[in-house]
Amino acid sequence: MSNELVINSTQNGCRIALLKDKSLVEFHYDESGNQFTVGDIYLGTVKKVIPGLNAAFIDIGYEKDAFLHYLDLGPQVSSLNKFTKLALSKKNTALKLSKFKLESDIDKLGKITQVLTKNQQILVQVVKEPISTKGPRLSCELSIAGRYIVLVPFSNTVNVSKKITDNEERKRLVRLLSSIKPDNFGIIIRTVASKKEVAELDKDLRNLVEIWENGATKLVNANPRDKVIGEMSRASSILRDMLNESFDSITVDDKQILEEVKSYIHKIAPEKEKIVKQYNGKAKIFESFGIEKQFKSLFGQSVSLTGGGYLIIEHTEALHVIDVNSGNKSNAEKDQEATAVSVNIEAAKEIARQLRLRDMGGIIVIDFIDMKKAENKKLLYDKMKDEMKFDRSRFTILPLTKFGLMQITRQRVRPEMNIATKEKCPTCNGTGKITASILVSDLIEKNLDYILAKQNNSKVTIALHPYLFAYFKKGVMSRQVKWFFKYYKWVKLDKDSSLGVTEYKFLNEVGDEIDIIV
Repeated sequence: MSNELVINSTQNGCRIALLKDKSLVEFHYDESGNQFTVGDIYLGTVKKVIPGLNAAFIDIGYEKDAFLHYLDLGPQVSSLNKFTKLALSKKNTALKLSKFKLESDIDKLGKITQVLTKNQQILVQVVKEPISTKGPRLSCELSIAGRYIVLVPFSNTVNVSKKITDNEERKRLVRLLSSIKPDNFGIIIRTVASKKEVAELDKDLRNLVEIWENGATKLVNANPRDKVIGEMSRASSILRDMLNESFDSITVDDKQILEEVKSYIHKIAPEKEKIVKQYNGKAKIFESFGIEKQFKSLFGQSVSLTGGGYLIIEHTEALHVIDVNSGNKSNAEKDQEATAVSVNIEAAKEIARQLRLRDMGGIIVIDFIDMKKAENKKLLYDKMKDEMKFDRSRFTILPLTKFGLMQITRQRVRPEMNIATKEKCPTCNGTGKITASILVSDLIEKNLDYILAKQNNSKVTIALHPYLFAYFKKGVMSRQVKWFFKYYKWVKLDKDSSLGVTEYKFLNEVGDEIDIIV
């Protein structure tokens, strides 16, 4: 199974698509001005302490104060507060955590008023981005994620991922990391650390300690609302979590992002640096890889299954609902039960993909087609668990209820990805009434005549919908060829499925859009 990462630079950031065997499985949009990313550590100010909720609201610079519950303070919050106070008082001894004396853990059943007071400055980490009308969710259990380990300041424990099941390997990793970790740092060993040599783990550990120490140095002169430690870019975090032997291509269309990705890969896996390539094709990168077309079919309310069934996906404030329908598949199997099993199994695979693709979190309720036999229900439950095992977010799957419903909870740390797939008519602007669509070709020719004859432009490119592209290319004496004999200039045509069927753009030789004022 091949993994490809395709990164498209835009004016406001970059779009990141993860393909498995050419099929889109994850999509992220990394805005350049986006603050409050999961993993960012801020110096916040306590604005309100609410005993009734046993929580506090913290100002970290977002329009709404962020939420911090007592259970998210972590047992070592007293040590964190002492460290923050010493750093802000500019006492150099506060910067080296190995020389720092830890405070006692707080009571698990304590009250927020015993720990925080109004206007107190506190180090907090974003664990959930702003969603809908809610501000960010925070934690004081700070952690810095690396490729093989997660560093936890103010702790001394070493824990191993539950997905590493080999007891001997678990003992080896605990023994190894316990011997090399600095004092007052805890460690969580990630699944990918299994079978890794001490040199690789030590390199990762040193890098994380350096990030913490740089943050501690920055904290000394930090002002309230300042970001002390920032999470890496979305592209780098995907590579950190997923880069392995199955990754065979990383394609980027921007030189600056290319250098960032190469630099990061050189640091974590130098042998993989050769798979990073710059895209130099003439078509847009997402168009070339068929990603734009996949957007149209995967982000709509209705999603088709290859066997003939389809899904209906609805989003609400509280949960997501998915309905599985058999469509014209109903006559393909020998009986109703066999049809239900076949469609449900195929739907489970697509649903697991959709949850990752749209980054749907919270509660997901799936209405599968009713099945009578218990063994078929068990088969579907096992299939769903098997398909979800590649998901990087934490999740819980419950077996089918007697009504045929499956309930899934999936970690919700950012708003779900939503891409509009219904195209607004560019002529009627959504009113539902347009002039005859056949006239669009005449309008293109009229504007082309103005550009070539009146403005005397050369090397003109027209970007248009694939339908119009095919129309202008059709036949030996196509419209495109006729233009050449008329103007003695070759007009290039580019397919762009992101445009509506009656939309088009005239581009000059450097790719800038030509303004048409007739």
